[in-house]
Amino acid sequence: MPSVPKIIPISDLRQNASDVVKGVSTTKQPVFITQRGRAAAVMVSMEAYEEAQHELDILRLLAKGEKEIEAGVGYDLDEVLKEADRHLETSKP
Repeated sequence: MPSVPKIIPISDLRQNASDVVKGVSTTKQPVFITQRGRAAAVMVSMEAYEEAQHELDILRLLAKGEKEIEAGVGYDLDEVLKEADRHLETSKP
């Protein structure tokens, strides 16, 4: 069962920023910040942010590859796999 998201008003963040940051770092769960009753921001741990950026980089590479295939641009499979392995090794969070 998914956990209930933590939602706090921005005034609580102002008063307890250190505790909120510690909680995000410890639990690895995002905290949703509201302002005037509406969602305004999401705070995530550095680890979660880096992981999301890594996944986004991979998705961008895949999208680029799909566009190149549609355009008829081709590459040797062995070279592509080697490059992918190098990228995955150097960009691990």
